[in-house]
Amino acid sequence: MNYFDIAQIAVKAIDSKRGEDIEVIKVSDITVLTDYFVIATANSNTQLKAIADEVEYKLSEAGYEPHHVEGEKSDWVCLDYTGVVVHILHKQMRDFYKIERLWEDGEKVDIDNLIVKE
Repeated sequence: MNYFDIAQIAVKAIDSKRGEDIEVIKVSDITVLTDYFVIATANSNTQLKAIADEVEYKLSEAGYEPHHVEGEKSDWVCLDYTGVVVHILHKQMRDFYKIERLWEDGEKVDIDNLIVKE
């Protein structure tokens, strides 16, 4: 299983549902929790659910099932694919928690080639 492939599929799925401020952080050198965090912002609860559903659908299509899903009816959904943890947060939650700061020692992955420019 290539965890970077999972992260790429997740980014494309998030982008297809117009998720914002998408970040991928490689943390395998600084923690044993996971290899990559994918973090994205949704502007409404409806969009948040649509993004989470699309990530699950696209990864399932590629043969990857989540180990655990948390927060399906909240402002923060966490999809755990063991080597990749996808966080989708409502804008206010992302602004409040700023979870990417917790992992600022990780390596930010360039995802410009994965995101459709308007």
